[in-house]
Amino acid sequence: MPADSSPSACPPSDAASDACTPTCSQPDEGAAPVPVPEPGLAAAADERPRIPREILVLVGAAFVIAIGFGIIAPVLPAYARSFDVGVTAASAVVSAFALMRLLFAPAGGRLITRFGERRMYIAGLLLVALSTGAAAFAHSYAQLLVLRGLGGIGSTLFTVSAMALLVRLAPPRARGRASSLYGSAFLFGGIVGPALGSLLAGWGYRAPFLVYAVSLVIAAGVVTVFLAGADLRPVRAGGPAAPPLLLRDAWRDSAFRAVVVGAFANGWGNFGARMSLVPLFIGSTVQLTDAATGIVMTVFAAANAASLLVSGRLVDSWGRRPLLLIGLGVCAIGTGAMGVLESLAWLCAMSVIAGAGAGMLAPAQQVVIADVVGSERSGGSTLAAFQMAQDLGAILGPVVTGMVVGWLGYGWAFALTGAVFGLGALAWAFGRETRGDALVEARGR
Repeated sequence: MPADSSPSACPPSDAASDACTPTCSQPDEGAAPVPVPEPGLAAAADERPRIPREILVLVGAAFVIAIGFGIIAPVLPAYARSFDVGVTAASAVVSAFALMRLLFAPAGGRLITRFGERRMYIAGLLLVALSTGAAAFAHSYAQLLVLRGLGGIGSTLFTVSAMALLVRLAPPRARGRASSLYGSAFLFGGIVGPALGSLLAGWGYRAPFLVYAVSLVIAAGVVTVFLAGADLRPVRAGGPAAPPLLLRDAWRDSAFRAVVVGAFANGWGNFGARMSLVPLFIGSTVQLTDAATGIVMTVFAAANAASLLVSGRLVDSWGRRPLLLIGLGVCAIGTGAMGVLESLAWLCAMSVIAGAGAGMLAPAQQVVIADVVGSERSGGSTLAAFQMAQDLGAILGPVVTGMVVGWLGYGWAFALTGAVFGLGALAWAFGRETRGDALVEARGR
């Protein structure tokens, strides 16, 4: 139905602005009308609904998953090398996981829409658990490579399903806090995991895989029990549940287009290029020791964690767009300028800036997706597209910046990454604010 013929669209008259100000705003061309909260909703926006128990269960599961992933991260390349393969082949085991996450995302989104978020979340956890446990008993490099690829498929299922569950279960006015809690669990788990993995490595390469597999099975069991009674398919008053949000319909929304570009930039910079460039840059700097890498990475993680604890509330109170514009801009500065000076103090200072920006991005991006999809309909394909954009950036970032280092040096590689963050900020200059959608949705509950 065209926007101007929709019952909620503004009438095409000179009085349109007066008649429609409390109920709607002009949408992007071809998109459905976007509701804007009435003035009376401002007071409701100040209320802070409690985070549901089911969200806390997902947060706990995320912490366990992140710890487990961090446990196997330090030993995986060395385990692959134990099969008498070279460095390139060992690196391919890590890449196989990321590549299968990317390739399976569209199919995963359709499965989530068809069978539901809860089932696919548990299925994804169990698939990763089985493939990881089997990897502990791999007899050849080929077996390990295939099993890690299967783990990537399972990872896609539970990652996208987790986003969908957060969309369904989080109160619209607390989406920022819920996303912040979930992101913090992954962050802190990712810090604890590698330390435990280094300790478990003393028991052999296979022990961390078994520990991770068992922890995933436990997490799947806990989620199965505590989310069994969760209402994931609310029925609209006076009618059936809304149809799924198709990707082509979501793409008409400027907020979704902007968040996809921002997700690519976040994946490129914070999950890809930064993780490869910083250790290599420090290793090439004569006056810096290997310990500097751990210091710089820890400073970034600490700033990220501190920012996450605050940004979730700001997303709910200030809005999504301001945090995304600031976060992407701050990341652009902190990352783009990192290669200017070969000094530990400078690298730590830039890591504080970049970490603070990264902490603003994660909850704001997830909340925008939740606002676009809404809690009354499924959006598996839409959520999968968002995840694909971030994964694609994480894969391309290290590869492209690695080539730039070979051609022009580290300074230009960091500058390119800063420019990619700038591209994400530019996209949000044209993206709409979605906080009003959540306020209207909260009033309808």
